[in-house]
Amino acid sequence: MKTIQVPNRDQVDAASQGIFDNLKKALGTVPNLYATIGYSSNALGAYLTYSQATDNGAFNKKEAEAIKLAVSEVNECAYCLAAHTALAKLNGFTEEETLALRAASISDQKLKVITQLAKEIAQEKGKASEEAKQAFFEAGYDEKALIDLLAIVVDITFTNFAHRLTQVPVDFPTAKPLGTEVAV
Repeated sequence: MKTIQVPNRDQVDAASQGIFDNLKKALGTVPNLYATIGYSSNALGAYLTYSQATDNGAFNKKEAEAIKLAVSEVNECAYCLAAHTALAKLNGFTEEETLALRAASISDQKLKVITQLAKEIAQEKGKASEEAKQAFFEAGYDEKALIDLLAIVVDITFTNFAHRLTQVPVDFPTAKPLGTEVAV
């Protein structure tokens, strides 16, 4: 069986090399999953453009990370769970909160509503219960926010599936399994 290797800069086309250079400037590194997506400069460029656009929607960085963690848990993506646990912590969440977000059981009611809805959308392939949608609207969100939430679900699902397909090495600290006791 063929093993997908993480390409280095010299193994991708000129367009991906330029994207790698920009990522290295911005992040200090090119994450393994982005490098692997870079086998196709078209896919990497389109993904990054789409992902950056989702950052300008109805949700702040913390809320977006909450959605990404809930969906990555549904999709069982070790890479994205690791990466977005690290990013969630950089955005002010504790380790314990990242686990609660993944389970869609966080005590913050607005975060709970958005993670439960995101989780349902991922589990049900785009569908969600009327109860979950109603709770979302009752929490103060509108139709724009609903579509922005869907955009984030689609964003993270792409990288979840990219990792599940390629199984490239995770280059972030491993996320703790759900049910793990966290020292406070």
